[in-house]
Amino acid sequence: MHARTRIAVFSLLCAMGVVVGGCATGVARKADDEARRYVDYAGAPVQEFHAWRMDGWTPVSRNELVVWVGVNEAYLLKVWDTCPDLEFSNVVGITEWMHTVNLFEKVKVGRDTCPIREIRPIDIKRMKADAKAAKVEADRKETPKQP
Repeated sequence: MHARTRIAVFSLLCAMGVVVGGCATGVARKADDEARRYVDYAGAPVQEFHAWRMDGWTPVSRNELVVWVGVNEAYLLKVWDTCPDLEFSNVVGITEWMHTVNLFEKVKVGRDTCPIREIRPIDIKRMKADAKAAKVEADRKETPKQP
């Protein structure tokens, strides 16, 4: 009999560079701000989502990650506090049943198994539109006015 649960495995490829001490804090803070931005665009909790394919993931905090299932489709998953290495892992797995991830599923990080506590869809299109509008506004402020 075939196993009913598959594990989708994702890899996060990191480009590593040398950062001097004073810049490291700024780089880390910018990465934190970028990751926390997803929380601002997360909707109301849902019970499940369908994932025909998983395109990637982004760590947000010690117990939160964003799972990408399409170009403009992503979900914020909050797991129990049993995943101490979530922020630092290169690979995670997510259990699913018939291409559906629900609150009974788990995120696997190394040897840790982290039950999912909450699933929230992220409004990626609105997030991109807001970022584009902010860039246009910043460009408008930088452009000197013609006399």
